[in-house]
Amino acid sequence: MPSSHLLLEEPIRMVSILEPSKPSFFPAMTKIVGTLGPKSRSVETISNCLKAGMSVARFDFSWHDPEYHQETLENLKVAIKSTKKLCAVMLDTVGAEMQVVNKSEKAISLEANGQVVLTPDAGQEASSEILPINFDGLAKAVKKGDTIFIGQYLFTGSETTSVWLEVSEVKGQDVVCIIKNTATLAGSLFTLHASQIHIDLPTLTEKDKEVISTWGVKNKIDFLSLSYTRHAEDVRQAREFLSKLGDISQTQIFAKIENVEGLTHFDEILQEADGIILSRGNLGIDLPPEKVFLFQKSALYKCNMAGKPAVLTRVVDSMTDNLRPTRAEATDVANAVLDGSDAILLGAETLRGLYPVETISTVGRICSEAEKVFNQDLYFKKTVKYVGEPMSHLESIASSAVRAAIKVKASVIICFTSSGRAARLIAKYRPTMPVLSVVIPRLKTNQLRWSFSGAFEARQSLIVRGLFPMLADPRHPAESTSATNESILKVALDHGKALGVIKSHDRVVVCQKLGDASVVKIIELED
Repeated sequence: MPSSHLLLEEPIRMVSILEPSKPSFFPAMTKIVGTLGPKSRSVETISNCLKAGMSVARFDFSWHDPEYHQETLENLKVAIKSTKKLCAVMLDTVGAEMQVVNKSEKAISLEANGQVVLTPDAGQEASSEILPINFDGLAKAVKKGDTIFIGQYLFTGSETTSVWLEVSEVKGQDVVCIIKNTATLAGSLFTLHASQIHIDLPTLTEKDKEVISTWGVKNKIDFLSLSYTRHAEDVRQAREFLSKLGDISQTQIFAKIENVEGLTHFDEILQEADGIILSRGNLGIDLPPEKVFLFQKSALYKCNMAGKPAVLTRVVDSMTDNLRPTRAEATDVANAVLDGSDAILLGAETLRGLYPVETISTVGRICSEAEKVFNQDLYFKKTVKYVGEPMSHLESIASSAVRAAIKVKASVIICFTSSGRAARLIAKYRPTMPVLSVVIPRLKTNQLRWSFSGAFEARQSLIVRGLFPMLADPRHPAESTSATNESILKVALDHGKALGVIKSHDRVVVCQKLGDASVVKIIELED
């Protein structure tokens, strides 16, 4: 596993630190996932989020109903149309999440060294003495001395809005706890996390299945974020469920690793999932603080070598209420990029934060600066060594395209693809220039009607670092003549020029399939 200091270009010139960031069409190669909610659901705000660099919109079903999220999604569609910026949709399941229900929504004050009872009795009113929870098996799962955490969005950085409890005794189905810090819980719903304890709840609940088969199918979701993934079998079961739902059988499953159980089975989960989300809020509670950096570096490295997108959460918590991140948070974002993260996921910061657009913009600028000092040469060598020999045909083409692009200082790599796999493999080698993924639609039929594939594949690359998709004209077949390919290439080059990433006299590396052969070619543009 590489140490992060090795992934820095040496030396970093002081002048580059003092130079202001230059605006470009791509705020950064690293992608940004924004969670849409009360503070970020109007057409105007979503449009500004897209312009600031958000490429995936996350809908968190652990709060609010499908109708509310549908309204937000309709606004997203309007924003996409007006800004002409592609955006993928991610549905985040509730999963095995324990919650404290506060029906009255009155603020609950808890005093340090006092006692509070956690009860599965839903009829109880939440108060400073008793907190009703949505799970009747907690008393069987915990013992005296165990740690329990309760808060909204697990706000570990602000202990006045979240509370640490220590189990004092178990009485029947009730759990009596000692309060470790003074806190005020405000809102209708709080997450409850029992540290390093197995909770016997299904990863995909009946409520999750209902939401996926209705809201998910209706909106043809691009990504399913599988909360509290603990075993590879969780991913297999979710995929089997999706396979029966027709239109979303292509939906990619991102396993959300939230506790030690998920980390223990990480390698098997990675094999089954399409990508990984490291939920650092929950993991930061489950793990000792001194171990957090280690699991992050290890997990990101494994994702990189497998060529699967890795998404990191909880980077700029303080921007929920502040216009600027802390020094530690800014450094954390940069380290996430240097460690190999494909995307940064913003939760509370955009969902209920005061500055959703500014947060996306700030994170994008930090990512962009970190990418400038990422040691691509070393990363490339390590990846090639890890893949080993003999390489597969596609892997060989992808690594050759990246090597050629770097040697000739190409401004962009253009990749023709129908499934998106070739473009993702190129991105795996982390080229320093953007990869324009030209998705060529394929005609398919279900015996009742004809349709084109391609839209899913294009949007699903919006979470991969360095990959920027465009859909080709469906009248051009995937396996085509060189003349047809030349016409698609011209469209791709014109697209790149319009975006400002390709200029006169630039060199461009093109990766395409001609018949049975894959070709990497270098072209030099004229005026």
